[in-house]
Amino acid sequence: MLWFFFCVALLLAGYFVYGKFIEKVFVINPKKATPAFTMADGVDYMPMSTKKIWLIQLLNIAGTGPIFGPILGALYGPVAMLWIVLGCVFAGAVHDYFCGMLSVRNGGASMPALAGKYLGSPVKAFINLLAVVLLLLVGVVFVASPAKLLSNLTMENLGVVESAGATATVFGYDAATILVIWTTIIFIYYIVATLLPIDKIIGRIYPLFGALLLFMTFGMMYGLVSSHLNANDPIEFFRSVDGLSFEKFLQNFQPKGDLPIWPLLFLTISCGALSGFHATQTPLMARCAQNEKEGRFIFYGAMIAEGVIALVWCAVGLSFYQDPAELQAAIAAGSPSKVVYDSAIYFLGAIGGVFAILGVVILPITSGDTAFRAARLIIAEFFKFEQRSLVKRLIIAIPLFVLGFIVSKIDFSILWRYFSWANQTTAMVMLWTAAAYLYRYGKLHWICTLPAMFISAVCFTFLANNKIGFGLDYQLSVYIGFGLTALCTVLFFTLLKPIAKGDPDALVNDIGAK
Repeated sequence: MLWFFFCVALLLAGYFVYGKFIEKVFVINPKKATPAFTMADGVDYMPMSTKKIWLIQLLNIAGTGPIFGPILGALYGPVAMLWIVLGCVFAGAVHDYFCGMLSVRNGGASMPALAGKYLGSPVKAFINLLAVVLLLLVGVVFVASPAKLLSNLTMENLGVVESAGATATVFGYDAATILVIWTTIIFIYYIVATLLPIDKIIGRIYPLFGALLLFMTFGMMYGLVSSHLNANDPIEFFRSVDGLSFEKFLQNFQPKGDLPIWPLLFLTISCGALSGFHATQTPLMARCAQNEKEGRFIFYGAMIAEGVIALVWCAVGLSFYQDPAELQAAIAAGSPSKVVYDSAIYFLGAIGGVFAILGVVILPITSGDTAFRAARLIIAEFFKFEQRSLVKRLIIAIPLFVLGFIVSKIDFSILWRYFSWANQTTAMVMLWTAAAYLYRYGKLHWICTLPAMFISAVCFTFLANNKIGFGLDYQLSVYIGFGLTALCTVLFFTLLKPIAKGDPDALVNDIGAK
């Protein structure tokens, strides 16, 4: 249990120490007017309170990724927690902070626009397409996962077996129909939330969702601690690190079969450590921030909070089952959703478990709604199509949702593989974008360049080796991954030229927020 709390402490220390250092490198300008005031439109650009923005930011970025990903990552053993901590502090939170602050500095610009400004037009064209594809995949994935959880919850608590040998039904509807009903309800909510001004639905119901999120996080943490302290409980927390043996700590470092830790761990656990999806969501809140000094709390801080959620569910994956084989069997039987349901009911009882599961359900829902919203805004920005009127929002939204419905018919496991690669590739581009900004203005670019190089090697290796890519030999794929990363690094320093010391963007429009 000490290992879990040690990791949480490292995350918090990262916020106060490294987060402050990152803010110092960026150099904030509290007197500079933010887009919430200079570009206010009553729909997407409007000032909101710091606490509300932080909560919306956390709910936007934290989908099923920091829950399902760490549960799957637990198959690699306690070393998965190291990636959550190190990835979150030195890559994920840095990624989110620079995406948010660069968006604030550039009129609430989306991530593709930022990539175009600092890396060039060809990169902008590529990331525009990739970002929309990623958001579409996210929207579809985050319809399926909460619908599955809600369907399971409905059938378990309200299902009735009318005769011997018959299947359970709810008001006469079988499990498949209940799943369709929940999917339809979630899809309708996404459509409404995508079209209405951000303060009409998202700004009003997210505090309630936030309460469920907090209950889920602290409730599961309490369940883990109480089970560990109960001598009669069969669960022995982190038996794989018994005696703090370094050898046992790394016993799952290289799982057997075709699931090597490099690069799969760093794609499996993404949203709790480093996620490109955040780059599509963060500008939404950059358009509502009232002052640049709020950036560290909103952007860096929300990522640290997501890291804590990821640690909780990684701990569940590591401790709830007797060994990785039993965890793997549970996942195969019912996906990570089964692990969530079984562990929540076990730790917190029927009533508390239901509330905890609802806390899990709201995460993908609060990311799915803003995924479609962000896709609409990226498309509108690309075509310079203003979004003040409802009719013009519908012109983009309707084809987007029709396409999303078509994509939803693809097998979930296939969607998830493409989502994982697109997600981390987007993170790669955003980190190179932030590195380019720092390098061109004579700042300490290595804080972004090094994590950009790391995740580039991960993405290139995965694309070369995995079946959705080229399906090459593993060893050859590793060489290709590192070789392409080296090439990208050489091109980065060759094609980009430093402009000047300091950042002129921080000095212009120094009129203060009204």
